Amino acid sequence: MIKQQVCGTVFGVILNDTVSVQKIGSLEEAPYKGAPKAPVLYLKPANTRVACGAAVSLPAGADSVEVAATIGLVMGRAAGRLAAGNALEAVAGVVLAADLSLPHTSYYRPAIREKCFDGSLPISSVKPLADLAGLTLTTEIDGQVVDTRSLNDLIRSPAKLLADVTEWMTLSQGDVLLVGVRYMAPQAKAGSTVRISAEGLGSLNFTIAEGVAA
Repeated sequence: MIKQQVCGTVFGVILNDTVSVQKIGSLEEAPYKGAPKAPVLYLKPANTRVACGAAVSLPAGADSVEVAATIGLVMGRAAGRLAAGNALEAVAGVVLAADLSLPHTSYYRPAIREKCFDGSLPISSVKPLADLAGLTLTTEIDGQVVDTRSLNDLIRSPAKLLADVTEWMTLSQGDVLLVGVRYMAPQAKAGSTVRISAEGLGSLNFTIAEGVAA
């Protein structure tokens, strides 16, 4: 039985899959002026977390949201300077997660408003750590499959990502590291029902509530 809970900081990472890199195109030109040499992290603060079955209200004026399915590694202990060969030994379990973002086209400036609104990270309960290498995530919106992704497309595997992040930053027990989200993920409209699933991990279900008038 998994007793670990998500009680710490949730870290996300961008540009960690081949599809996203292909979509965004060359990073050598302005404003980026070069591809990242280390994991590019962002935070999903406590106000973003909601449980399975939640109704997520969009910010005022928004009528759609990107739904990026991913997996979160839940830390079972404090960990720094992990080696890729045994990094997953520090992981207590995993969560299914939907990283919700208001549509935006650039990673040059931190997308705080777009990614950190209330309820923008529905997550499942903690599941036992599984073999993530060939895991496939399926996203359904209003009963229709809109996206499937295999974690085989990760540029840094979960173990390598953990090693690279903890090389310079200690993760605490209860922290979560999302393994990567797709750039320009499928969009759900206000009023939609969303389901994210993966074999062996069950499903994560939530709805997008009608937005507040601007």
